[in-house]
Amino acid sequence: MFAGIDIGATTTKAVVIDENKKLLGRFVKRSGTDLISATTEALDQAMTQADTNRDSIHAIVATGYGRKNIPFVQDTKTEISCHGRGCFHYFPEAITVVDIGGQDSKIIKLDEEGKRIGFKMNRKCAAGTGAFLEEIAYKMDIPLGDLNAIAHEASDTAKIGSYCTVFTATEILDRIRAGERMDGIIRGLFDSVAKRIVEMDTLPGRVIMTGGVIAFNDIVAELLSSRTGIEVEIAPHPQEMGAFGAALFASDVSSQ
Repeated sequence: MFAGIDIGATTTKAVVIDENKKLLGRFVKRSGTDLISATTEALDQAMTQADTNRDSIHAIVATGYGRKNIPFVQDTKTEISCHGRGCFHYFPEAITVVDIGGQDSKIIKLDEEGKRIGFKMNRKCAAGTGAFLEEIAYKMDIPLGDLNAIAHEASDTAKIGSYCTVFTATEILDRIRAGERMDGIIRGLFDSVAKRIVEMDTLPGRVIMTGGVIAFNDIVAELLSSRTGIEVEIAPHPQEMGAFGAALFASDVSSQ
């Protein structure tokens, strides 16, 4: 068996796969400040789900911003490589991968052989990321997990003009005071995330979304589809896709 770990700024994800690249176990945990502890627990839980133990894991590959902090892995890969590899496993053709994580957004373009031919990342700003949505939910005193359902209930979409998290929160409060419907405002919030993606780069071919934001907020795929005229798809287990790609790289390590 093989394992992949994605140590992100917000959450740490671990997956276990077998020699046939079948996903047997997965687990997500808040990263916190002790990355080794978070990684160890996530891996242990994924192995328990897969009914295996560390002795049966032939190789482990880490990705994410904390990948260099984990001493017990055989190799490390970038999130770009891992999300691309994971998505291409399920969609073996020329694809564009849109990954929206807790701290950044990425657009990854792959050719029909799975080789990366283009890549863009958002500017060093939380707008359009999971941190952006989390902060706005806090400011609005709405549970983060409720935003997606509320947005789906909206009959219209408010136009959110601000990009900065601070200015967006102020704009939303102004709209609430002006009597605008909450569901339309929240739908507009998600639409601003989709708009940010469109402004980053073109989205040619088949578009696949991955990452923690889309795992809990499928409204973003709907709004991105509306903005582009493309039927945007959501990858299987999108939150763990980076870790899955890392596990696929781990199976390469063992064969070398």
